[in-house]
Formats: sequence, structure tokens, C-alpha cells
Amino acid sequence: QEQLVESGGGSVQAGRSLKLTCTVSGFRYSPDCLAWFRQVPDKERDGVASIDGYSTYYAKFVEGRFTISLDNTETTLTLQMNSLKAEDTATYYCAARKSKYCYSYDWNIAGGFDLWGQGTQVTVSS
Repeated sequence: QEQLVESGGGSVQAGRSLKLTCTVSGFRYSPDCLAWFRQVPDKERDGVASIDGYSTYYAKFVEGRFTISLDNTETTLTLQMNSLKAEDTATYYCAARKSKYCYSYDWNIAGGFDLWGQGTQVTVSS
């Protein structure tokens, strides 16, 4: 069974760091594109960063602070979040799609992803 499971969320003070992990399992073939999204209540789900075998993409609001990475086995997706701000508070989701690489024009569109994790809460206090 294909599955994405996030971990690593929590509560931190502004300026500190957190690392989120997404365990990718059950895929016959590794997903073509993996991404992190985030969502706050009553808002749309926003793309944070994505990665495939060729490219990484970042939302402007996290550039220079967050780093996305994928291990060599393609089973652990990581989001290293540094210099956290109060506005980074959200539920963070891991997402995968199987039939298309990440592209600059659509990596951050939630509807383009096939599978989602359950989410992990990140709370940053100022």
C-alpha cells in the first residue's frame, strides 16, 4: 500500500529550526515528484518545496531558510526549516505524484498530486 507518513512537527520559538521527515513506502516505482505543502485553517494548501531527480523548487516565502532533500533510497523526504517565523505556523503535508516530474509551472499546485500524508503541525511562537 502506497503511503506517506510525516513526522517531526512541534512547537518552537521564532528563529529556531525544525526538521520534518516524510517516510515514503509501498510504491512499486518511486514517485516522480515529491513535495511539501502547508495549510492554515480556511486557507488553500500552499506549495513549500518540491524535488525530483533533476530539480528542486521553493516558494519565495521560504527561499534561503528551508531545504528539501531526498535520501538515496528515495524513501525519506526531509524538509529542514531554519530561521522559522510565526507565519510558518501551519500543518505541513508531504505529497507525491507518480506520472510527472516536478516542473516550475505546476510543482506547487496541490491538485496535481496523487497521494498525501496525514500532516504534521508546526507552531512557531514569536
